[in-house]
Amino acid sequence: LTALLSILVGVSFGVLAAWRARGWADRFLIGFSAVGFSVPVFVIGYFLVYVFAIQTHWLPVQGYKPIGQGMTAWLVHLILPTLTLSLAYIAFIARITRSSMLEVLSEDYMRTAAAKGASSYAMLFHHALKNAGVPILTAIGLSFAGLVGGVVLTETVFNIPGIGRLVVDAINGRDYPIIQSVLIIVSGLYVLINLMVDLAYTLIDPRIRY
Repeated sequence: LTALLSILVGVSFGVLAAWRARGWADRFLIGFSAVGFSVPVFVIGYFLVYVFAIQTHWLPVQGYKPIGQGMTAWLVHLILPTLTLSLAYIAFIARITRSSMLEVLSEDYMRTAAAKGASSYAMLFHHALKNAGVPILTAIGLSFAGLVGGVVLTETVFNIPGIGRLVVDAINGRDYPIIQSVLIIVSGLYVLINLMVDLAYTLIDPRIRY
């Protein structure tokens, strides 16, 4: 859920910022990226808890409800952890998308497409985004390692019984088989995701062959 939110929002915001360069969206993205890169995950988590749980009482402070107890309760308890973990990667992916899109939009073939009357949607998503996709995919693949590290802090802050809390409890209890098992699973997932990213390059850029 966190990865999907980061990709969808980050890419969309990066495209908008590049299309309206030096506009309000572009300036907001620059400021948001600076905050997202510099503020630790647990600080963002405590800030969101203070605003949305303690002050407004809109969302629960901590805890987790399994989906068997109801879809609404499950989603409500995942909103704050998902936002906490996603903000930094939304900023990172949006910044990479903006830079790649600005480079592509300045190419001659994009000016030719605009002169021929191509719509904004066609220019952005059919031409520019596809040609800017390789750096974006690379950023998505690199974000997975940081995402795993952020899970440990996020699940600790929100008291969620996930893989992050499992690792922390195993380290505190010196349960080495669990630590080794989690490391092997996470390493395998990291290798698999990077392999999928490398294979996806061929779908975006036909010049890439393996």
